[in-house]
Amino acid sequence: MSELSIAIIGYGRMGRQLRLAAKEEGVAVISAIDPNDADADYKEITAESLKGADVAVDFSSAGSVMENMAKAAALGKHMVIGTTGWYGRIAEAERLAGARNIGVVYGPNFSIGMNLFFRAVDYASYLFNKAPEYDAYIYESHHSGKADAPSGTALELGRILLRNVKGKRRLLTGRLEGRIKKDEIHVVSLRAGSNPGTHTVGFDSEYDCIELSHSSRGRAAYAKGALRAAEWIRDKKGLHTFSELIDEIIR
Repeated sequence: MSELSIAIIGYGRMGRQLRLAAKEEGVAVISAIDPNDADADYKEITAESLKGADVAVDFSSAGSVMENMAKAAALGKHMVIGTTGWYGRIAEAERLAGARNIGVVYGPNFSIGMNLFFRAVDYASYLFNKAPEYDAYIYESHHSGKADAPSGTALELGRILLRNVKGKRRLLTGRLEGRIKKDEIHVVSLRAGSNPGTHTVGFDSEYDCIELSHSSRGRAAYAKGALRAAEWIRDKKGLHTFSELIDEIIR
C-alpha cells in the first residue's frame, strides 16, 4: 500500500491486530487512540493525535462512533468504521461526511471472505425462496468477550434473508418464548471461550438440511480488510459501504 498512514481509534483486540497488520503491509500507524487503554498513544481525538494520518480507522464502541466521526471529520480525516451496532445513525453519518467533504466506509465485517460469503448467501436464499418447504435460520458463535449479540455480521446475514425469502418479515434475536412465527427468522447467538467467530445460515426441511458456514481463523482477516478499505477510501468522498469495494474486486 503506497505511503498510507492511519490512526487507530479503539485499542482493544482489533486495534492491536490492526497495528500488527499495518506493520506487515508497510502502513504507518501514526497513533492509537483510546481513553481507557494504558498502551494507547493518546486518550483523545485531537489535531495532535491525528496529525499525519490519511485515514482514521475506528474499532471502538457503538456509542462512541458518531462522536469519533464528528471529531475526525472536523479535522478533515477520512474514516474506516469497523465498529457495529450504530447503524441507526447512518443518515446522520451520511450528512456529516457530505458536510465535511470526507470519505467514510463502513461495514459489519471487513473480511474479504465473509463479504464473498454474503454474496453466496444472497444467491442461496434467492434459490431457496423458490422452495417454500425450506425454512431459514442463522446461528453464530463468538468468544466470551464479544460485547454485542447477535453480531453485526449475523444481522447483515439476516437482512439478506429478509430481502430474499418471501414471507419472512423480521428477525427474532432474543430469547425464544414458545413457537416461532412463520414470518420470523431465528438468529441464535452463543458466547463462550475464545472462538473468533463462526456464522452458519441454514435451510431446513422435512427431507434434508443445507447449511452454509463461515469460520474465522482469527482477526487478521478483518484487519487486512480494514487496511484495504483505508487505501480505497482515502481518495473518495461521502459515505460508502465495504460491499462497494467488494463489487470492484469481483467485477
